[in-house]
Amino acid sequence: MDDDNDGGGGGGGRDRRRMTMYSNLTDVVLDCVMPYIHDSKDRDAVSQVCRRWYELDSLTRKHVTIALCYTTTPERLRRRFPHLESLMLKGKPRAAMFNLIPEDWGGFVTPWVKEISQYFDCLKSLHFRRMIVTDSDLEALARSRAHTLQGLKLEKCSGFSTDGLYYIGSFCRNLRVLFMEESSVVENDGDWLHEIALNNSVLETLNFYLTDIANVSVKDLELIAKNCPNLVSVKITDCEILELVNFFRYATSLEEFSGGSYNEEPEKYSAVSLPAKLNRLGLTYIGKNEMPIVFPYAALLKKLDLLYAMLDTEDHCTLIQRCPNLEVLESRNVIGDRGLEVLARCCKRLKRLRIERGDDDQGMEDEEGVVSQRGLIALSQGCLELEYMAVYVSDITNASLEQIGANLKNLCDFRLVLLDREEKITDLPLDDGVRALLRGCDKLRRFALYLRPGGLTDVGLGYIGQYSPNVRWMLLGYVGETDAGLLEFSKGCPSLQKLEIRGCSFFSEYALAIAATRLKSLRYLWVQGYGASPSGRDLLAMARPYWNIELIPSRRVVVNHEEPIVQEHPAHILAYYSLAGPRTDFPDTVIPLDPAAAYVVDT
Repeated sequence: MDDDNDGGGGGGGRDRRRMTMYSNLTDVVLDCVMPYIHDSKDRDAVSQVCRRWYELDSLTRKHVTIALCYTTTPERLRRRFPHLESLMLKGKPRAAMFNLIPEDWGGFVTPWVKEISQYFDCLKSLHFRRMIVTDSDLEALARSRAHTLQGLKLEKCSGFSTDGLYYIGSFCRNLRVLFMEESSVVENDGDWLHEIALNNSVLETLNFYLTDIANVSVKDLELIAKNCPNLVSVKITDCEILELVNFFRYATSLEEFSGGSYNEEPEKYSAVSLPAKLNRLGLTYIGKNEMPIVFPYAALLKKLDLLYAMLDTEDHCTLIQRCPNLEVLESRNVIGDRGLEVLARCCKRLKRLRIERGDDDQGMEDEEGVVSQRGLIALSQGCLELEYMAVYVSDITNASLEQIGANLKNLCDFRLVLLDREEKITDLPLDDGVRALLRGCDKLRRFALYLRPGGLTDVGLGYIGQYSPNVRWMLLGYVGETDAGLLEFSKGCPSLQKLEIRGCSFFSEYALAIAATRLKSLRYLWVQGYGASPSGRDLLAMARPYWNIELIPSRRVVVNHEEPIVQEHPAHILAYYSLAGPRTDFPDTVIPLDPAAAYVVDT
């Protein structure tokens, strides 16, 4: 019988057909739209609507970032996203960069490489960060992904040598990006670079900056520049700049260069001519006398890295005032307040600023080489387009933080470290300033505040929780006074996924556990320095399904082998969500906290 003639049932039939047509149309539209949704947050939201949308996301997602390699398994990743083109995988906690995590903590890339070598036929780009990579891993990648691999980044990694890089250079002839910045590479010879020079004609980025690679043939660099017309970024280790004259002449597309050294008489460097398109420059070991080599290009520069330059405050001022189009600056606090004032006056387009801690001896010799509220106030009034600011300061006031909150409305990432020197800071605590900054900078997604005892009260810690609605990553050091402040903080931060705490020994295990359960979006917690109990049992208050808890006991670390200086590193807590269950590669320095209670394995 025709539903249209079925009395009262006709409307229901038509409604069902309309719903079916609407559902089919929605699927067709989503099939067309899904490949153009790239933001991971949007993807996650779409995939949770229904099973069909979940499957579409699974089939069409091209890039995945795994923030901790132990949160899932290679097999689960392959089943969930079989057609990945790009993967970023992070291993050791960020604290490993400061030697706070035992070297053998983990983060091995081998199981991931095995899966990638057998599957993931569409994979074009790999980015490993703070992971242990072996030569056999690189050989396996080179042999299995030689024709498809276009990008390989080994950022702050260890465990491999130039022998592994030789395989990459020999087999991966379509490689566009080879990146090893700050990795610990064992150098056996320079043959790996020669293989790239002989075999590659599409390379765009070559980066072995801040590594121990020293055996670099200038002829190989010249050949790479000749053979690779799209070479836009080269960052190398020490190499006499005068020997790179031909390299610069051949690298006509080069836009970024960092590295090199200056060992000859200053007047000889007048023969060096940099490529016309160069706009991002890192000056390592350059001094006052060699600085004029940069002057003809300064007005074109968008990025300037002075972290390893041998320049004083006056030199910074001289150079910066010649760079009106600067968008990114990295330096050390020898730049001083006066340098920041010049920056604020001359560089109105600045978007990213990173001021690292300099040599303490250098700061003692140059009284101007310190950064304080004076420089921060100038920046907040002059560089209104700032999106990222990370600074080490010797002094700070509430008023300077209030100025940042009032003026820097585009700030997405703010990090401040108050140096622990002898100076007495008269305007502590910073409760009111922190509140004003967080209220004014409502675009903040990443926030770090590393102070000294007395820098922030429990009230101020509560302000951070209350006024950080969109912050996803946070580092807090030497903040608060008691458990009450931590618990008040944990009532807020609804978007916080990753929390790192250091130097808050007054926080008890139980308060940390309760705070972790209150922070509803929390996926990762790292704490060093807390009120540890003999057994660690109070931490089980945060035990839940898929939540791994690891303890790293306190240990003594030698920080200077020439004149042995031993530091006592307090105990750590590391807790994180994981679909992989408990780790199986624990070193002796890590203790899984009561696996029976703390782990529930996904079946």
